[in-house]
Amino acid sequence: MYTTKEACELVGISYETLKFYCKEGLVPNVQRDKNNYRKFNEKNIAWLKGLQCLRKCGMTIKDMKLYMNYCMEGPSTIPERKEMLNKSKESLLNRIKELNECIDFIDNKQSFYDDVLTGKTEYISNLIDVEN
Repeated sequence: MYTTKEACELVGISYETLKFYCKEGLVPNVQRDKNNYRKFNEKNIAWLKGLQCLRKCGMTIKDMKLYMNYCMEGPSTIPERKEMLNKSKESLLNRIKELNECIDFIDNKQSFYDDVLTGKTEYISNLIDVEN
């Protein structure tokens, strides 16, 4: 069993985030010790790591609750969970495509600037008129 602080360290989240997740009901089945402090087991830790991943995927708290509710219902909701994950994956793949386009833009600009600095290419600008 892990304390709240230990759970935060294992999952890589802040105390405030863990407290928020618990208050939102996103961490079911958390036990309490004799002093009423939360105690987290391995399953809680694995679930929290999953929540962090879903959050990084762009899932809203509302969607995370829906996903959790599906999980709590058992295997009969696997198709719904798969659909939610597929939508998240599609969104991530689109974001990766956008990021790769941004990286290509930066690489092209860097190459252009290198060529200008070495005298290989004449400087041109879309913003200002450049006199030769």
